[in-house]
Amino acid sequence: MSYQNITGSLSAQDIQEIKAALQKIQQKLPFLVTLSTEERRKLVKMGDKSLAFVSNSVTAAQSNREILPATFDVEELVRDYQLATALTELLISMQQLTEQVDDTLMAVGSEVMTSSLTVYDYVKTASKKTPGLKTVAEQLGERFKAIGRSKSAKISVS
Repeated sequence: MSYQNITGSLSAQDIQEIKAALQKIQQKLPFLVTLSTEERRKLVKMGDKSLAFVSNSVTAAQSNREILPATFDVEELVRDYQLATALTELLISMQQLTEQVDDTLMAVGSEVMTSSLTVYDYVKTASKKTPGLKTVAEQLGERFKAIGRSKSAKISVS
């Protein structure tokens, strides 16, 4: 679906129900881990190109148990492979949802920012003749003062 002006809303109850659903998903995945940057770096990676290799090694292990050491747990290999396959399927679905939420947030954020810039322009113009708007215009203008300082700071450092 192509992007057009977004009109939508989420009630407090909707948000709570979505959060509850996400918690339910986390409860169904009690084995999830969080890896440090160092741990991630050290791990042997299984990418898309490795899937056929892993699948074939599982089949080879199941069909040729006698060539593997007695300490090699073929059933654990199979369980890990099945879990990796299931998690890959879930990850793809979650990534699609995350991408849609991210794109929608970007689009609606752009809409609200564009409208806010329009409001700011009108407030600035009206503040010259309308009592009480000068403070509002200055408050809204604070966002741009910080940008101006950071640009000039970058220029002077260069």
